[in-house]
Amino acid sequence: MKSYLIYILASKNKVLYVGMTDILQRRVFEHKSGLVEGFTKRYNVNKLVYFESQPDLESAIKRENQLKNWHRQWKINLIEEKNKEWKDLYPDISDLVKNLYSDLP
Repeated sequence: MKSYLIYILASKNKVLYVGMTDILQRRVFEHKSGLVEGFTKRYNVNKLVYFESQPDLESAIKRENQLKNWHRQWKINLIEEKNKEWKDLYPDISDLVKNLYSDLP
């Protein structure tokens, strides 16, 4: 069964971005590599600081929109419940995507 992931990226200055994907490793890699045009590339928001799973697309979209509408402090509280140090979680999940883009610099 396919699951969907809601994720929060942060910049060095703690600018936050909320997104949703079905393949977290690939999507974060795209953000980190600058392959995604727009907000995250412009503000260098590429540090994975939080993610959660949703069982289906409908609930994932609902949760993503809910988090996007939250106050900034609520998002910070959510992140710090599980990642108090704001550690980049990408290295913990990145091994699964290394070969996918092996020809990129």
